[in-house]
Amino acid sequence: MSVFKDLKWFFKEERFAYGMGILVLAFVSIFTLLPPYIVGVIVDHIAEQSLTTSILLMWVGVLIAVGLLVYVLRFVWRIMIFGAAIRLARLLRNQLYGHFTNMSSKFYQRQRTGDLMAHATNDIRAVQATAGQGVLTLVDSLTMGGFVILTMALTISWELTLISLIPMPFMALLTSYYGTLLHKRFHVAQAAFSELNDTVQESVTGVRVAKAFGQEEREIEGFRSKSEEVVQKNVAVAKVDALFDPTISFIVGISYFLAVVFGARYVIADELTIGQLTSFTIYLGLLIWPMLAFGWLFNIVERGRASYDRISNLLSEKQDITDEQASVTTVAKGDIEIAVDSFTYPGANVTSLRNVHVHLQEGQTLGVVGKTGSGKSTLIRLLQREYDVSEGTITIDGVPVNEYSLDALKKAFGLVPQEHFLFSATIADNVAFAKPEASFKEIVAACELANIHEDITRFDQGYDTVVGERGVTLSGGQKQRISIARALLSHPNILILDDSLSAVDAKTEEQILTSLRENREGKTTIITAHRLSAIKHADLIIVLSDGDIIERGTHTNLMDENGWYRSMYDQQQLESVVREGGEEE
Repeated sequence: MSVFKDLKWFFKEERFAYGMGILVLAFVSIFTLLPPYIVGVIVDHIAEQSLTTSILLMWVGVLIAVGLLVYVLRFVWRIMIFGAAIRLARLLRNQLYGHFTNMSSKFYQRQRTGDLMAHATNDIRAVQATAGQGVLTLVDSLTMGGFVILTMALTISWELTLISLIPMPFMALLTSYYGTLLHKRFHVAQAAFSELNDTVQESVTGVRVAKAFGQEEREIEGFRSKSEEVVQKNVAVAKVDALFDPTISFIVGISYFLAVVFGARYVIADELTIGQLTSFTIYLGLLIWPMLAFGWLFNIVERGRASYDRISNLLSEKQDITDEQASVTTVAKGDIEIAVDSFTYPGANVTSLRNVHVHLQEGQTLGVVGKTGSGKSTLIRLLQREYDVSEGTITIDGVPVNEYSLDALKKAFGLVPQEHFLFSATIADNVAFAKPEASFKEIVAACELANIHEDITRFDQGYDTVVGERGVTLSGGQKQRISIARALLSHPNILILDDSLSAVDAKTEEQILTSLRENREGKTTIITAHRLSAIKHADLIIVLSDGDIIERGTHTNLMDENGWYRSMYDQQQLESVVREGGEEE
């Protein structure tokens, strides 16, 4: 029952709803005791041959009135208790979503998407059931069971009541054991479901790759294996779950047997009337639900406890990147000073950056090049403070980036990442994501800068064209240019193009870069690229290799040095000539 203690904070918040629901539920239990009493009275009238039409109609009227009242009261407690449980699910879901959006990249390196989805679906449903049906079964089993036992003992026979309750301690021991076993197995079953969820998410996302390599059967077999594991784990839970009802029914059956045997002896000895014994057996029948509910309670509570533990553990993970040292709330702008002595990703053994020192004046363009894995994207992540620099500093206008509020830092940047993510929405909505209040005219202007406007107008629905999930209906170049338009729309002080021109042809690339130079005068631009034509006009170019700067300067300077940059540039130019089938001038 520890989950109820863990949820005490919520019960306190919803004390009116739960208090009213529990009070109404108690009244329902009390009114439910009247029909067995009325049946006993009528049976005694029949036995004494004193039942008249007026007496029968009176008691029938009372039964109808009680039935209508209980009908209304049951509606009220459901609204109160189940309504509060739904609000708990909404609260936990919002907390999880807020937590997910505030966590850093380090968090997502440890967590799998499918597992996070399972937390926000199955686990929350289990906790909601605990706060709804769990509270119901706890209160109903205690109030109904308590009132029934008191009524049997005080109005009929306390001796017969004690005899009938002899088997009950055995039921309490068995259900407690089942509950402990259920908690362990349900925890394992939830983990298996998370694995399955993650497999499905990855398979759906990568379905085009699977088809391209003809690996559909392999994916299906992998899913079947995971699905079978989930079934096995849930069957193990069901086996324990299935023990509750038979155990409770068997023990209640023994109680019935004892009640009938000893009750008949009391009737023969004139210590009870036949009507009282009838009422007693009906009351004993009313005890079946509290006993079943009590066993069901263990099932619900143990599932809820396992799920709440998983949710709590997730929510307890601290943010790596915070505003604790923030003292500047104005949007970051100005000269950028990068002085990274050393940086290693958390948990990694290889240093990603060493002795990277760069000064970039406001309004200049920085080009960052190097082979794959040289540290280009790492530098961008540190600049945006996805990670904190452990040895060294990065400042904007002389202020360390960790002294800017996260909001002020984020608003300063416009990022076009390597992996272009588009939402399942219209093209206009995707472009306006960075600035939801943007007018249609502003959206079109940004798309024209990104050289995607003409492509969009050729679609049947134009800017109202709905792109598929992750932009699957668009080409790579179209997705890149829509991502660029999205970044440009907010007019960021610092625009970052992280190898984001690779899917467009050389002519389109040149048109985009020319537009950027003409329309971003006085604002800083940082471009990482494999294709050197994208950064040849930069004010400063740095060449990274294994995390170190091996060359720096302008395009002209680097061409004069005859180093890696000159060699790579000449090679790419030759490849371009070969592709076009022409001759180098």
